[in-house]
Amino acid sequence: MQSATTIDPSEVAKFEAMATEWWDVNGKFKPLHMMNPCRLDYITEQIAAEFDRDLTKPQPFKGLRLLDIGCGGGLLSEPMARLGADVVGADAAAGNIPVAQIHAGISGLEIDYRHTTAEDLAAAGEKFDVVLNMEVVEHVADPLAYLSACRELLKPGGLMLCSTINRNPKSYMMAIIGAEHVMRWLPKGTHDWAKFITPDELVALIERAGLNPVDRKGFVFNPVLWSWSVSERDLSVNYVTASVRP
Repeated sequence: MQSATTIDPSEVAKFEAMATEWWDVNGKFKPLHMMNPCRLDYITEQIAAEFDRDLTKPQPFKGLRLLDIGCGGGLLSEPMARLGADVVGADAAAGNIPVAQIHAGISGLEIDYRHTTAEDLAAAGEKFDVVLNMEVVEHVADPLAYLSACRELLKPGGLMLCSTINRNPKSYMMAIIGAEHVMRWLPKGTHDWAKFITPDELVALIERAGLNPVDRKGFVFNPVLWSWSVSERDLSVNYVTASVRP
């Protein structure tokens, strides 16, 4: 199931070892649970704007086919399904899939979870209106090949949302020293600073992959308010991009 093109087995093993903790809000995925409302605000606003959907209506994403690549335990797949999207959740770590399937069943949601890769989905001819590519690109072996596979998965006019972590001294202090060593939110070694990607580098990769970047914003953590927010200007650590397939 795994493609040698982009899958890094050591990265997959890290997340497989933590699979049972996906839905523990105080466990190893606490940072994602804390960030999730902020991520969802950005995701829903971008999808609504691109496909002219009214977020005040029930199931505004009905009729849209959405891929959550690197879905983990389903932290994004589930709210997308609740909003009416036809969701496929894919992950290279086999251990994540049963965790996601069980939680979706408990939640009464129908989500097509698969142990597979972007490359294999593209080779099978799968097409989506939206690809969520959140906190994945910094864990793959070949970002350009991976993003090119994501492009192939989009229908013309389709939207990809891609978030990752900037590469600079601040991101090293926040994402590695702070999150892994001081707060111990994540196991040591979860992230490799050398694999972080700057916003300009990511935009260049997205363009080389054949997509048109249309937006980028920062996800900023406020240690005083203990909350995340979307920022127009601060992309110094966590950030997100939106791009469209021509």
